[in-house]
Amino acid sequence: MTDVLNKLAAVLESRKGAAADSSYVAGLYAKGLDAILKKIGEEATETVLAAKSGDRAKIVHETADLWFHTLVLLAQQGLKPDDILVELERRFGVSGLEEKAARGGRT
Repeated sequence: MTDVLNKLAAVLESRKGAAADSSYVAGLYAKGLDAILKKIGEEATETVLAAKSGDRAKIVHETADLWFHTLVLLAQQGLKPDDILVELERRFGVSGLEEKAARGGRT
């Protein structure tokens, strides 16, 4: 399944230089970081509401939207899904309490 993340990342990367009116993502890039962050905030809220509703289909749909917009942010910042996967791999098998303590209690 990581293949779909990398395919999507490649498409998002290709949209960086596109005209703002050529695609939704190109339009987001043109609007800048604040627009991308606002969209992530909206999608995070919708994901929370979907989870509260208990509707599994809505949870999947809204989480996909959240992940998508997070991938847009990563691309905008010059990062790739693999950067996140490497970090998750690094944390794998480490207690969440230990990880938090290693960061000085920061979230």
